[in-house]
Amino acid sequence: MKKNAIRLAVLVLIACIQTEQSWAQSTVSSIASDETSASALPSVTIVDSSEKHEYRQSSSTSATRTDTPLQELPQSVQVISHQLIEDLHASRVDDVMLYVSGVAHQNNFGGLWDNYSIRGFSGSENGGMNMLWNGFASNRGYAAPRDMANVETIDFFKGPSAAVYGSSEPGGTINVVTKKPQFQSSNVLDFTAGTQDFFRSTVDSTGALTDNFAYRLNAATESKGSSRDAVDSKRAFFAPAFTWLLTDRTTLNYEGEFLQQKAPLDRGIVAVGGRLDAIPASRFLGEPNDGDITINNQSHLLSLEHQFDDNWHLRTGVFHKEGTLNGYSTEASSLRSDNTTLWRQRRYRDYSWSDTSLQVELGGKIRTGSIEHEILTGVDADWMTLDQRMLRINPSTGTPYAINIYDPVYGQAQPIPTTNTNTAERQISTGLFLQDQIKLADRWRLLAGVRLDAFRDTLNNLLTGTVSRQDKSASSPRLGLTYLASQTISLYTSIGKSFRPNTGSDASGNAFSPETALAKEAGMKYESNDKRVGATLAVFDITKQNVLTVDPANTFYSIAAGEVRSRGVELDFNGKVAQHWRLTGNMAFTDAVVTKDNTLPVGSRLINVPKTSGSLLTVYEDVDANGGLYGLGGGLNYVGARTGDTAGSFTLPAYTTVKALAYWQVTPKMRLSFNVNNLFNKQYYASSYSSVWITPGEVRSATLGLTIKF
Repeated sequence: MKKNAIRLAVLVLIACIQTEQSWAQSTVSSIASDETSASALPSVTIVDSSEKHEYRQSSSTSATRTDTPLQELPQSVQVISHQLIEDLHASRVDDVMLYVSGVAHQNNFGGLWDNYSIRGFSGSENGGMNMLWNGFASNRGYAAPRDMANVETIDFFKGPSAAVYGSSEPGGTINVVTKKPQFQSSNVLDFTAGTQDFFRSTVDSTGALTDNFAYRLNAATESKGSSRDAVDSKRAFFAPAFTWLLTDRTTLNYEGEFLQQKAPLDRGIVAVGGRLDAIPASRFLGEPNDGDITINNQSHLLSLEHQFDDNWHLRTGVFHKEGTLNGYSTEASSLRSDNTTLWRQRRYRDYSWSDTSLQVELGGKIRTGSIEHEILTGVDADWMTLDQRMLRINPSTGTPYAINIYDPVYGQAQPIPTTNTNTAERQISTGLFLQDQIKLADRWRLLAGVRLDAFRDTLNNLLTGTVSRQDKSASSPRLGLTYLASQTISLYTSIGKSFRPNTGSDASGNAFSPETALAKEAGMKYESNDKRVGATLAVFDITKQNVLTVDPANTFYSIAAGEVRSRGVELDFNGKVAQHWRLTGNMAFTDAVVTKDNTLPVGSRLINVPKTSGSLLTVYEDVDANGGLYGLGGGLNYVGARTGDTAGSFTLPAYTTVKALAYWQVTPKMRLSFNVNNLFNKQYYASSYSSVWITPGEVRSATLGLTIKF
């Protein structure tokens, strides 16, 4: 199977290269004739040829913290461009993650956060994977699903990133890059309405207030129903930003975000005897009277950039994020032996957190003889507090807090939960990193880097009066080599280490050793001469150790002794493949399994990770008889079968969904868009945590959008 996947991926990569080459040979005369006919029209919409208006991005600052061409990076990096975000009319990360290979849905905390795995690795089940916001860790604590109103691009860089960012998963990292203030005035309003009572409005305004001071304001309001009974949500989002040119070499930037979301915690449906279709996917098994979980998040980033000369720069930034999560929920605990009665527990959560980060980096270019170096060195520090108070009750005797899954009756007397968790956690970490990107010769690039981290975690259990501490350190080296075989083809290989702290302690009260991972990767990249078409073929092998597993001497505790491994092959391709056609797609084969554990069988698959997956989206764009730009597009997304829980007691079946989209530039200032997700209303299951917490996929939905510029 793996050999067939590699063979297929290579064939597709070759086909992309041949398609682009044949198009390049014939496109000159075609474009000339099309432009001649277009010039006779009364009005022509001019499409900017910059990267912002393409699917293909030729460089990224995320993977190395430097603006490096993707062809020279010894790792797979996929950038979700602003054009793709606009074509999809995306409002969440969920809307775009399908178009990157090896990314899969994971437990999303009842719909209250973003959580994905990359190459099989998803991070802490209580915190999710590492997600960056303009290079700063942004999802520690409990962050609501990210709003896309102020997002410019999203970078998915595969493999370990610990050498520059510290604690992270070895499969990859997501960096959200936000829209920046512009000195040219622009104002955009967008109104979207759709099925299931979906209403959303956004504003994007930017411009200069003085010759050296520019602002940007993004805001959104949204109300949304769902295919789930008694489940709807509301959110408000506000993101101000400014850029102040202090001198011709010094810039001060501020970016803020304020988000409030109100939605029930929805754990989904249950499996009955391994069957997922025993009850309707719409059935809500909680209690509507619990009301909403309210999440409030706010973020602030103040950064200063100074360019000493053409070669050297200094960048420093202070990031602060804080938030709260409050509310009641009713959640399934176990399905009884009659396969009808579902016992439930009632919880009240009162969480708050504060996270502050400081980054200072110095970068520059130097020569040692004929060899060019791009040096980056820096330090950063993080301080986080996380206070969690949970009240819980799980009646199992007398009158259990239960519901009939086939004939649910809501509104029954609700038990009063009592304090179950009351902790105060404090984390402090510091890091020092050094990176050198070396031009060894015209065709050879070497990337070498190392980072040293020290972290301290103190967990105060206010119920028991006990305090557990860990004081650990880690080193994270990486080394990568790229060979530029031609103007369009490059080959690369890399190896790197990563780590992630394990919170808590063992039966003796000792802190767990951190998870550590070793990742190896090799691949081939193609980029057309005009940089509008590109593809990456990657093969990887990752092993992670010190994964928490049950202590055989005391099953109430864990030990850091487990091991998991992921091997696979990925192909990503995107770009403007002809004059009127944009295309993006991917395929992935991911073999992610347990290789050592005290309770799980060796060889058992990691939860929610499909062996095979892929997607394809294409858009045709042209001008109508009146000079208005229009586009028609569609695509499909395939996700293979996945293990539904760690015990492998049931399987989430494979599925394919289809998307359709259209837009029309009615006037230079007005645009209409129409999107249909899950066109054929395929019933599927997006992810699960256990047999009683299974998240159904979205049913068919349609939205109509109106965008106005002024």
